[in-house]
Amino acid sequence: MLMAYPKELWEETRLVEKSYPFQLFDNHHPHSRRGENIMHLHWHEHFEIIMIREGIAIFHIDSVPFEVGPGDVLFVPSGGLHVGYNRGDAPVHFQSVVFNSSLFSGWAHDAVHMQFVAPYLEGQLRFPVKPDELHSICREHYELLYRIVEEFQAKEPAYQLMVKSHLHLLFTLLSRAFLPQRLASRPKEQYSASTSRFKTLIHYLDHHYMDKITVEQAARQVNLNPYHFCKTFKKLTGRTFIEYVNMRRINEAERLLRESDLTITEIAGLVGCDNPNYFTKLFKQYKGMTPRAFRG
Repeated sequence: MLMAYPKELWEETRLVEKSYPFQLFDNHHPHSRRGENIMHLHWHEHFEIIMIREGIAIFHIDSVPFEVGPGDVLFVPSGGLHVGYNRGDAPVHFQSVVFNSSLFSGWAHDAVHMQFVAPYLEGQLRFPVKPDELHSICREHYELLYRIVEEFQAKEPAYQLMVKSHLHLLFTLLSRAFLPQRLASRPKEQYSASTSRFKTLIHYLDHHYMDKITVEQAARQVNLNPYHFCKTFKKLTGRTFIEYVNMRRINEAERLLRESDLTITEIAGLVGCDNPNYFTKLFKQYKGMTPRAFRG
């Protein structure tokens, strides 16, 4: 079942063309440090397959953390909320294959397709986020993903058909491993009634990071006591509430240091840090250097 997350966290992911709604995103983070955000919190109506090429990372997908390294693959279902962080102090490189289920709309009259592949495309069933943890043979099927990347990057004649055929074959092979057991027991709804309220709160924090808001105030917004609020918030975002706010402030400060001529004191005030010394300490904690050194 597709979770109806708030529109504010929806990302308008641009795909190549309407007739072949598919895109490859190459994500390089050569200077990323431990704990830094490598994928912002968002959702979209497309499917996303994340392939880790370099580094160690942790992705939270629908509130569940998955630690990954080179060669690992994650399947993010349509509508799944996801966010990622660097797990080490080394560069991170991952590629994302993103496509819309309408890519296979022409197969609607194929009975076999409707039985084995369509349930996943339509959101009735979901593959595990890390399929090879349950069935090791799935790792062999990931070779199809690497062929997709090669086809998309080379863009030889009819590469769209090659991408589409490889993707359909991948889904068919995975359905062999998971469809029978999932048909017998459909996945249960995992979301609490407060989940949408948390997304609204996060949207507020992303746009009001400069304002002072306590844990108690934030907890009241989602109708939880502070203890349960803190546990749920970390499960959802991979961060404590204070860490999330601080990181949002420091990321904005980094942008202002890079793109504006504002003084460090002015930037500190704009991101909600009235004490410049505290701002410098916080910036160094999250970025590994002082604001002055960053600006160079």
